[in-house]
This record gives sequence, C-alpha cells and structure tokens, in this order.
Amino acid sequence: MGIIIVELCQSNAITKLEIESILEEKYPEVDVIESECLSTCGLCALRPFALVNGNRIFGDSPEECLEKLQFRIEVELELYSM
Repeated sequence: MGIIIVELCQSNAITKLEIESILEEKYPEVDVIESECLSTCGLCALRPFALVNGNRIFGDSPEECLEKLQFRIEVELELYSM
C-alpha cells in the first residue's frame, strides 16, 4: 500500500489517460484508486480533477491535471522525507 493515495472518479475526463499505470510506475509510493463516484456533485463533469491525499487537484485538460498531480505527489513525498 502506498503512502500517497490518488483518487479518481470514473466519470472524469482524466481517466482518458492511463493515470494509474503512469503514476504507479513512476512513483512506487502511490496507490491510485478509481471510484464510481467521489461525491463531488458533478465536479467530474466540469473539468479534470483528482484527489491526492484528500486534496483536490484541477487542470484545464487531462494532461495539465496529470502535471499538477505529479507536482503534488512530489510535494507529498518531500513531506514524508523530512
């Protein structure tokens, strides 16, 4: 089990990318969980987003959101290394 949890909504545009394999391959400390619904009341239909350890990460495109996810994961890893 990873120390960083990335949660995705199955209905979100970010799932068009292979997020799980991309993140888990690059960061062994990450577990990606794809849920039917994250209870954000339609947010998944508006723009790509994911949760990283409970923090919402948004992007204007799936690719931008992935970049922001990777940045946030790096920040989280820094916190654990202190």
